[in-house]
This record gives sequence, C-alpha cells and structure tokens, in this order.
Amino acid sequence: MTTPVKRLPRRMPGWAKVVAALVLVLVVFFAGVRLSVIPGLKDLFGTDTHDRSGPALLKSIQDISRYDAASGNFQVVVDLEKDAKLLPDAIRGTRTLYVGAGTVDAYVDLGKIGENDVKVNGDRTSATLRLPHAQLGKPALDPDRSYAVSKQRGLFDRLGDLFSDNPNGEQAVQKLAVRHIGDAAKESELTARAESNTTGMLEGLLRSLGFKEVRVSYGT
Repeated sequence: MTTPVKRLPRRMPGWAKVVAALVLVLVVFFAGVRLSVIPGLKDLFGTDTHDRSGPALLKSIQDISRYDAASGNFQVVVDLEKDAKLLPDAIRGTRTLYVGAGTVDAYVDLGKIGENDVKVNGDRTSATLRLPHAQLGKPALDPDRSYAVSKQRGLFDRLGDLFSDNPNGEQAVQKLAVRHIGDAAKESELTARAESNTTGMLEGLLRSLGFKEVRVSYGT
C-alpha cells in the first residue's frame, strides 16, 4: 500500500511579504491623512508654501461715474445637504454648515444724468436735480470672515476625495451664501440710505458753491 503525499501550500517569499506589508502601510497612511482618521498625522509632516505666480496683467480700464453712497455688511449661515437615493447618509451624502460674510454696495449712477435733469435759475442761487434711483452692486464674499463650521460626508464621498483635484470644495455653499446675501440686500433699506446720502452730498457740495436752495429728486 502506498500513502498519498499531501502537497504543502507554497509559502510566500520573504521579499513579497515585505513589499505587501509596505504597500499596506502606505495605503493606511495616506488614507489616514486624507480622511483625517489619525489625529495629528497632518501636523507630523509639515508643508512649505511657495508662491510662484506670475505678475498680474492689466486687461482693461473702465471709467466709473457712479457714486457709492452706502455699503451693507451681511452674514448668513448656509446649511447645504445632499442626499443619495436608496443609500444612507453614512454611505453616500454630504452636509456642510457654512458661515458666509460679505458686503453689498449701493450706488447712484451719476453718468445717467441728462441735460434736462439739472436746472439752475438765472442768478445761480437755486438748483434742481433729478437723479436715477440707487442700485445695488454685486455681493462680495469676504474670505477672511467666511468659514465652514462643519462638514459631514459619507464613506463614498470621503473615498472620492482621495482621487479629487479639489477635495472638500466649497463652491456650492459659497454660491448659496452670495445669493442669500444679495436677496437680503434687496429686502433691506440699503438703496434708500444710498439716495439719502447722495442727496446730502450734493446739497453740501452745491451750497459750498453758493447755491442757497437745492432740490434733489429720484426717478427713471
């Protein structure tokens, strides 16, 4: 009788074990850095920042005839949540809480004043001016006063950031903040304040030139 000989499983070479262990360590290391699951790991390997940008080029010049008469400071808290259908938030989904701070200017465009909008009497003691209504400028978000309070991301979103050129992008919440600030400016009394300040400026200017009576009105 012969006894069958069992073949022993082939062992992995020593060098292969070393390579596999090294790859595993690197994967865990970089995943920990990107996903922030290992506290203090980012601070262990500091980075230096070098600004190698080229000089700014002047592309165009525009003449501005508007009088910036008022500026409003606004702040909004944006709570943006994106959910995936049929998947729990822990797997796929994001929620960002963002504080956006910015300004909106209100101005009167003096360049739209026509010849018939300014009337002066013969002895130059009385002046009547008709100006266009004040308008709102574009909201300007202040990056120094705007910040993300919290970010919650699902597992797939965290893994996607590993291969993204712009992980944790805040463009969506920034656009929402700008839109909400613009809406708040429209509902405020910013344009009324701009017209009042413009009236005071013109009255003071014309009275310093010898006019005793100055009337300023607004309309299209």
